[in-house]
Amino acid sequence: MTGGLRGGVPILRLGDVLITGLLNELDDKSAIAFTEELTERIVADRARGVLIDISRLELIDSFVARTLMELTTTARLLGARVIVAGMRPAVAITLVELGLRLSGVETTLNAEQGLRALGWERAAAPPTERGSS
Repeated sequence: MTGGLRGGVPILRLGDVLITGLLNELDDKSAIAFTEELTERIVADRARGVLIDISRLELIDSFVARTLMELTTTARLLGARVIVAGMRPAVAITLVELGLRLSGVETTLNAEQGLRALGWERAAAPPTERGSS
C-alpha cells in the first residue's frame, strides 16, 4: 500500500484502487488541490476504482456536493469507478433539504461495502491452531 499527501488529504493505493477521504475543512483551494491530485493519481497509478470515505464529514454544502459530482465524472472519463462511502444520516438529510442531488455518484453505507463493490473482499480469518496432544 502506498500513499500520497501533496494537497493535504491522504490518498492510499491498495492494488488498483485508491482510497481517500474528505474532512470538514474543504474550502475552494483545498478542493481544487484534492481534485487535481486525485485525478493525477488515477492516471499515474492506473486506478480502476476510487473509494472516497466521507464518514468524518459532518456537514455538506452545495460546493462539496458539486465537487463530489465533478470528481466522479472526471474519474469516470479516466476509466475509474468512484464510490462515496460512509455518508452520515445528517449529511443525507441536508442534501435532501437543500435539494442537492449527487447525480452519478455511487454510494455505500461504509468503506468496507465500498471496497467490496470495487472488487475487494475481506480475507477470511485464519483458522485457529489447536495444540496437538
